[in-house]
This record gives sequence, structure tokens and C-alpha cells, in this order.
Amino acid sequence: PAISLRFQSQACHARAGYHAIRGRQGWKQSGAYDCHLPALQDLKRGWSERAEGIGIMSTKSKGPQFVRFFGPALDALRALGGSGSPNEVADRIAEMLQISVKQQEELTSSGQQRHLNRVQWARFYLSKAGFISSSERGVWALTDKGRNRTLTHEDALEVFHEVRRKFQEERRLAKVSKADDKEDSESPDEVEAAVGQSYREQLLKLIKSLSPSGFERLCQRLLREAGFTQVNITGRAGDGGIDGVGILQINPFVSFQVLFQCKRYDRSVNPSQVRDFRGAMEGRADKGIIITTGTFTADARREALRDGARPIELVDGQKLIEMFEHLHLGLKPIKTFEVDVDFFDDFREDGGATDLGSNTKTE
Repeated sequence: PAISLRFQSQACHARAGYHAIRGRQGWKQSGAYDCHLPALQDLKRGWSERAEGIGIMSTKSKGPQFVRFFGPALDALRALGGSGSPNEVADRIAEMLQISVKQQEELTSSGQQRHLNRVQWARFYLSKAGFISSSERGVWALTDKGRNRTLTHEDALEVFHEVRRKFQEERRLAKVSKADDKEDSESPDEVEAAVGQSYREQLLKLIKSLSPSGFERLCQRLLREAGFTQVNITGRAGDGGIDGVGILQINPFVSFQVLFQCKRYDRSVNPSQVRDFRGAMEGRADKGIIITTGTFTADARREALRDGARPIELVDGQKLIEMFEHLHLGLKPIKTFEVDVDFFDDFREDGGATDLGSNTKTE
């Protein structure tokens, strides 16, 4: 698509201004020095779609909104050294596309951050297409195919339609087909497992329906199941937001006292709340955990790991569900199977199929 010189100039200045705000000094470091080359590269990579995402342009594209994140997701992983956590990738994409904090904090109907939801959808399709692999610990990594490939928006649409066709062939479920068309309907991992993964949303809603004291007792049980001992609820007025304390035994010689805070939220936890919790920890413990059914803003995650300050572990709603899965807490595992359609490709070369009910060959 054609982009005017005026728009290219605005895009360059926007990027340069952003880096200047980030504290990088000098004309060359701010990005204005080599602005022309990135502008041409961005033009080639479908800058109009990126601009639409940050509100610079208003263009209606074909396919779901998350398709425009396919190329940036690969770029973000390359910038991170070839691998990264979902939050790291989402933060890097937000930085690259200059997505505002307000836009990042928008929530879907299921309570997940819309920006992270779209990035996860991008990961889902890129993984199915062989560009990204995921480890059991949730780390996303580039494959050889993804490492050596850049995607324009047209390429991304082609990947989307190709994977969707294959996915529909494997599933043949109208419910899944409709979910593909409806952005933000569920997380991609839920759609990937069709009906079986709907328990995630059900579990999170159930946890959110608990009373504040009930959620605190649930967190107490969760920490005990995770290996903490002497876990007690201590929340009371004037306690600085500390809801409980426990001891984590690392080995026979080393143990830590850990303070925790429980936030039964639908919204995002901000950096000031992280700082307040750290202040309440002063002189009482070296480790802290904030557990929420909501999410954490990017600034809150950075504040939790700020240099020179006590680190605080953050557990959001998605990570909370993963812990319940890992511990089989409140969940009953069910074993099932899915058909590997690709396995049968080699047997279709003769153009015919064997009738399972007889020895005759059907065409």
C-alpha cells in the first residue's frame, strides 16, 4: 500500500521522539539519523497495518486484528535473542508499534488484556505454521523457519488462511470455526483444545466469585500445595496490604520468609501498588508475592524487578490458572486423543482410499 511522504516523516519523528523519551541521547541514538532506511523497511513490511494499530491511520484490513502482529512477533523474538516469555514479547511489540499504556490495559470480556490476547493469537498461528515453538515452561522461541523469515501483512494473511483451513480440516467443529472468526472470544490455547480447554475461563470466573476472605484462604492453600510451610493469613487494617506470610524451604540449610498479597481484581495492578507492597515489606521479609485474578501493567512488571529494590514475584490470572493445572488443584485431569491428519498424507499419494469395511478400493 502507498504511504505518503508526510506519513513516513510523521512515523520517523514518532519513533525518534519515543526513543528520546526513553532516555537515549543524541541525534543518531534517538533514531532520527537513520530514519529513512527504517521508513522504507517499514513500508515493505506493511507499515499501514502497524499505523492502524497505534491510531495513526484508520484502515480496515482483511482478517482479524491480531494478524497484524504476526510480523512484529517474529521481529520481537529476534530482538530478544530468539526466545522470550509471552509478556516480554508483548512488551517489545508494544514498544515497537508505540501502543499506549491505556490501549495495553484494555480488557476482553473474559478479563484478559486485549493486547496480550492478540499477541497470543499471533503466537498460536505462527506456531501452527512452524515459525515459533513453545516449551513446556511457556517460553516462545523462533524455529529455523521463523529466524530466517520476515512477514509482510499480505504474508501474514496468507499464513492465517492456510492455518485456518488446516485447523478446520482437523477439527471439523462449527464451534471452533466460529471462534476463529470472533476475535477475543477466547484465548488461542482454549480454541486449540476446542471444548476441552473451556475450563480455564470457568475456573477463573469461579475464583473471582469468591469473597475476599475466601480468595485469601484459596491462596493460602495454593502456597501450601506449592511447598510453602507455616502459611498464615495475617491481613488486618493498617498492615500495608500484607495478607499473609509463609516460609519457603530451599534446602535443609536455607529458608526464606515470604509475605504475600491477594488481589481479587478484574482490572490491572499498577506500579504504585507494587511500590506500596514493597514498602510494607520493609524490615519484615526479603521476598514478596502479589497474587491477582487480574493482570499487571507493563510498568508494574518493571517495578517488581527494578534494580536496587527487593524483587517481588507477580502472579496474574493466567499464571494462577497454570499453577492450578500444574498442581491438579481443583481440577480433574481427563485423557483424550486427537487425530493427526498429517500422518495420513503419505497414504493419499495413490489417489485412492481403502474402505475400512471391505477389501475393495474406493475412488
